Amino acid sequence: MGVEPFAIHDANDRRTFYLTVTQLVATGACRQCEIIKTFGVSKSSMIRSIKRYNEKGAEGFFANRNVRRSGSVLTDNVLIKAQELFDSGASRHETAGKLNVPLDTLRKALEDGRLAERPMTTIMADKSSRSVISAKAAKGMGTACTRLFERVMASIGLLPGGATTKFEPNRDVSYGGVLCALPALLANGLLSKAGELLGKVNGYYTMAHILILLASMALARIRTIEKLGGETPCEFGQVIGLDRIPEVRCLRKKMDQLSAGDSAEKWAAHLSGEWMKADVESVGTLYVDGHVRVYHGSATKLPRHYVSRERLCLRGTSEYWVNDSKGRPFFVVERVVDSGLLEALRTDIVPRLLKEVPQQPSAEELDANLLMCRFTLIFDREGYSPAFFKEMWEQHRIACISYHKHPGADWPKECFYEQTATLSNNETVTMQLAERGSLIGSGKAAVWMREIRKLTDKGHQTSIIATEFEATHDRLAVNLFARWCQENFFKYMMEHFAIDLLAEYGTTALPDTTKVVNPSWRQLSNRKRSIQSKLTHRRAIFAALTMQPEDQQDHKAYKQWLEKKALMLQEVRVLEQNLDELAATLKTTPHHVKLSELPDTEKFSRLLPNRKRLLDTIRMIAYRAETAVIPLLTGPKLNSSEARALIQNLFTSDADIIPQPHESKLLIRVHNASRPVTDTHLQKLFVALNETATIYPETNLQMIFQLIADVPENPGNGFIANSVR
Repeated sequence: MGVEPFAIHDANDRRTFYLTVTQLVATGACRQCEIIKTFGVSKSSMIRSIKRYNEKGAEGFFANRNVRRSGSVLTDNVLIKAQELFDSGASRHETAGKLNVPLDTLRKALEDGRLAERPMTTIMADKSSRSVISAKAAKGMGTACTRLFERVMASIGLLPGGATTKFEPNRDVSYGGVLCALPALLANGLLSKAGELLGKVNGYYTMAHILILLASMALARIRTIEKLGGETPCEFGQVIGLDRIPEVRCLRKKMDQLSAGDSAEKWAAHLSGEWMKADVESVGTLYVDGHVRVYHGSATKLPRHYVSRERLCLRGTSEYWVNDSKGRPFFVVERVVDSGLLEALRTDIVPRLLKEVPQQPSAEELDANLLMCRFTLIFDREGYSPAFFKEMWEQHRIACISYHKHPGADWPKECFYEQTATLSNNETVTMQLAERGSLIGSGKAAVWMREIRKLTDKGHQTSIIATEFEATHDRLAVNLFARWCQENFFKYMMEHFAIDLLAEYGTTALPDTTKVVNPSWRQLSNRKRSIQSKLTHRRAIFAALTMQPEDQQDHKAYKQWLEKKALMLQEVRVLEQNLDELAATLKTTPHHVKLSELPDTEKFSRLLPNRKRLLDTIRMIAYRAETAVIPLLTGPKLNSSEARALIQNLFTSDADIIPQPHESKLLIRVHNASRPVTDTHLQKLFVALNETATIYPETNLQMIFQLIADVPENPGNGFIANSVR
């Protein structure tokens, strides 16, 4: 009722225990017999404790006892051996028998603090044991809620730092292998300035718990938060050092707290800058491409965008991703109202890159070398614009590479010669290349560029244009053809990380001043294209009739020919008149209008962005972490695609989680694979991971990775033996 003494103490702290139960008796909350029956203490111990409390108060329980003389039986060496046995889980009888010392002598050493007995929880629990414990807890606070004190304190706001990350020895933990990704996740900034930039999280779960859980969920191929709710909560709880993971509703609330306001955007911008600084060479060449996140809901009518992978115009949101040559993402720009790649480059991407790309040449260096550029942008034909190429070079000294949209006639085959080039993955390829200088564009937009063409085996010539003047032509060709790594990135992220799925339901209003395409203009434009297509078709028919007249001797056929030609001429003139009228109407119809000027039936809102932005950032971290592990496995016997498949299986495999707090270690013992050769690759990976000496966040435990088959039959920690016994 809030009036009785409430205390917590270590399991071996007998002094605080006796003080607490004595206070319960002294205040009349309990009787001596109830304490004796509940805790199994002796009656004489209770009488002595009450007498000490009445005579000396609480201080009497902590007064320094008389210093014992050095024991002749429990010497320093014997104490060390006894403590090692207790740490390994041995009982008092087993320890006394192995050391050949009296049991009562061990008891006295434990009471005065010279030895500490390891709690019985060191016995490794398996899935069945954890399932039973979870089911029992469900009758109280909830499924797998075994850390009652911390949960009660968190519920009344008295746990400001959140729950303590504490691991228990467990066998066969589902998804335990995903802990092998934690060193790479931390190295790629999973917790980098998250406490400063993200929103504050209160309650039982800390920020580190939520971020590690979301990253582990992504790597374990659990595509949505709702799917995570179908997993056993205590299993994933063991991965993050808790009794269980939050339920779906709680996890959504925590994500909303983390992404409140523009905090997720600030964190993503910080990580982008850190990634660029960490790999300056990869930032010299950046790839930009658009991706449409299709929306099938009914909360709002988003503008339509052309989705190339489905060859349809569907409602959705455009996203422009910036990646390096290996497909690793730096940041993404979301645009609900999209005017194309060039407009996104001018207004959002280029200004940001000019601020964030590290080690750009100074103005003096650019003036001294007229061929030098700040960095290079690579994009597909959507960004083809000689005027844009000229603008980027003259205003910012940014080089651009793309495909030639109107290459013209083929070059003579004698111009091509065989060239050997090295790809970003160190693979060597041979290509037939040729280069010329070309004046591309017309009028004021005309600009001299380098034009490189590749001759394929079938005789097709692929034309590349660039304003990058220092690199060799084979390097320019390799850089542009490496653009497919970004296409593969989109496909991989959709399939494995579900970047297109909704993260939350709901919409938010866009500013009324947002410029959108005028629906009336769009309808007129569509009608104009339709009439233009019909006119072109009928003109072709009329021209064919004119060029192939019927013989005048055949009066019937000649008459039909005249009638058909006259009818076609009449249709052409009607269509030409309609086309002129539409063109005049289009000139007087504004192309863009403000969102507030749209009819109510045409107005739309923006999907809530915060939770999606947070998840996208965590997925980028997860992808970069997974990619960073691949070079640790690749070699003559394993290529990158096979290594990625091996890592995917590793992240979803079971593992034993064994804390060793007395040695400041956290053992992660992964189950062996189906083939010995795979175990060999994993051993190589674990050696590299162990060299990182990664400390699990919010603990002092260094993570040690190994295969179960590599563990000796009689391990020093005694956990396996305890679990069998």
